[in-house]
Amino acid sequence: MMNLRNRLVVCSLALAVAGAAFAAPKPKPHARTTKGLNVPSIQYKHRTLANGLEVYSVQDKSSPTVAIQIWYRVGSKNDPPGRSGFAHLFEHMMFKSTKNMPNEMMDRLTEDVGGYNNATTRDDATQYYEVVPSNYLETLLWAEGDRMATLEVSEKNFTSERDVVKEEFRFRILAPPYGRFWYALEKNSYSVHPYRRPSIGSIEDLDASTLADVQAFHRAFYRPDNAVLVVVGDFDQPQLDGWVDKYLGVVRPPDLPIPRVTVKEPARAATKRITEHGPNVPLPAVGMTWLIPPASHPDGAPLTVAATILAQGESSRLYESLVYRKKIAQDTQADADLREDSGLFIATITMASGHTADEGEKALLGVIGTLYDKPVGAAELEKAKNQIIATILRDRETNNGKAADIGNAVVVYHDAGEVNRGVDQLQAVTAGDIERVMRKYIRDGKPLIVRYVSDSPEKAGGNGEKHSGNKADGGQQ
Repeated sequence: MMNLRNRLVVCSLALAVAGAAFAAPKPKPHARTTKGLNVPSIQYKHRTLANGLEVYSVQDKSSPTVAIQIWYRVGSKNDPPGRSGFAHLFEHMMFKSTKNMPNEMMDRLTEDVGGYNNATTRDDATQYYEVVPSNYLETLLWAEGDRMATLEVSEKNFTSERDVVKEEFRFRILAPPYGRFWYALEKNSYSVHPYRRPSIGSIEDLDASTLADVQAFHRAFYRPDNAVLVVVGDFDQPQLDGWVDKYLGVVRPPDLPIPRVTVKEPARAATKRITEHGPNVPLPAVGMTWLIPPASHPDGAPLTVAATILAQGESSRLYESLVYRKKIAQDTQADADLREDSGLFIATITMASGHTADEGEKALLGVIGTLYDKPVGAAELEKAKNQIIATILRDRETNNGKAADIGNAVVVYHDAGEVNRGVDQLQAVTAGDIERVMRKYIRDGKPLIVRYVSDSPEKAGGNGEKHSGNKADGGQQ
């Protein structure tokens, strides 16, 4: 139930409900158009309850379903020192027993009526969601209020879910060939900001935690004045408002301050190189990250378009050059990972057989450099924008997709209006904007470069690398 880069999901009735959610939506006002793509604005209502809970709602009666999401402003960056993985642990614990519900009752309230539920731990927040037929909305609002107010943070539930999270660490990080690669990228990209603690946590920190630790964490963050409720779908607005007041408005926040992260990540003074080894790495890989501004910064849009030009699809620059034409790579990726605080521009390459990490580093930097050496052509720019906006449109065909976009705008961008304004900003990106941000943050920035190779001398030799154990390769330069 967490994402190391994301893990977002049931019986035939569930499929029928999902299919209904994809029915053609009714026309909405204020639609924007770019090259034939209509992007309707999301018309939301907002209010803040006396206990501090923020509530956003969107009526959409195109299908008889409703999506309920609660975003708690507690992510992996809020994990206490020496206790990485606490936000992730609570993502699991929130599905355990409460005063009025036995373990796994949320599954019965959703899956047994043809719906679904899930959750994901992010860097900045933990997101819980349910999609059900709309006549079950009141039941789910009651359930969300009950687990917000009366979750049983007991020794039994704690030790049970701690073991689950530890096993997830083994499954996601230790077992896959490239699990350690992504873990190394995440933990080495920041020097002081708590983003340097990967969301999944560590077995050592989880083993060191106590029941008192997790109870204190729960009291500090799982409270109405640290939460955002988003409801999208088929409902009556006055009825929804009454149910929210009845089941969530009565939850009292504790009389203690909410801990906030105030640390700011400094600019990197030098390039940093790391060599990481894994026990079952078939082919070498190289990953690079650069620091970029927070999501709310206007440069986020051109950085997003730049990453799309680099790596989205088989006609992208990285794939076309390194996978298709030169055939030195098995796969390539790029992403503008925008966060509440400083984010990351990420680029990776997994080499083809017989090619080395040295080749990968040079090739990756070479293709990335084409974005700041000369302006992007008009057709390539328009294609990238259309790819991004088409993805947004597909996401917003569902109630849950619209709810997620609103929650992300409120929590990460600090402005619900970003859910509509962000599309305009993407459409307005120019070739000059891309050239400018790539020069500012990438050409003139200092990358972290992680080389990932096998810890087997035989395999390392076959990959063209020397075996030297896990170490910082030359440190900062």
